[in-house]
Amino acid sequence: MYTYLIIFGAVAILSYLVQANLQSKFKKYSEEPLSSGMTGREVAEKMLHDNGIYNVSVISTPGQLTDHYNPTNHTVNLSESVYASRSVAAAAVAAHECGHAVQHAVAYGPLTMRSALVPVVSFASNILSWILLAGILMVETFPGLLLVGIGLFALTTLFAFITLPVEIDASRRATVWLRSAGITTTRDHGMAVSALRSAAYTYVVAALSSLATLLYYVMIYMGRDRD
Repeated sequence: MYTYLIIFGAVAILSYLVQANLQSKFKKYSEEPLSSGMTGREVAEKMLHDNGIYNVSVISTPGQLTDHYNPTNHTVNLSESVYASRSVAAAAVAAHECGHAVQHAVAYGPLTMRSALVPVVSFASNILSWILLAGILMVETFPGLLLVGIGLFALTTLFAFITLPVEIDASRRATVWLRSAGITTTRDHGMAVSALRSAAYTYVVAALSSLATLLYYVMIYMGRDRD
């Protein structure tokens, strides 16, 4: 148990540091003007068209850090601060989300697998906390319930790890295109790469945190018969 607490504490500290670094990077690069002078919307539309994608719309969505690609209605949703911004950070975010649209268009394997897991993980998430709580309380009399909870949580952990190559590949596609299309130059390309790399680290930490939590529930189940 003490080993788990040390691991969980280390992951929590790492998560805080990664989030702080991400916020710092994006705040800094949001104030850096993009060499090409394009807005996030213009960057997104050009990347889509350069990849032969014309059935995806670029729209503005309220909030901060709400940027995402929606494969169900074929839209790249950019937060208000990215949609109209002409900053390096906005270009990086817009290109990354379009990277997901490109993945969808070419049927990128990990993205297809993640999409297939979405309804299952969504269902599991709705009941997971209750099953785990009941499973822990009844671990001595009905250990099978906790085992069910562990199985459901394992799906969410698998989802987190499948997300890693999806996000990393989207950033790779984004940075390659930004340079080849002349959207970024030597002056600002490194900034775009740095911003997307910092964002990728958050997914790594999330996956590790999910794995650490999964191991915790496994330890409870394995130790149910111990005094």
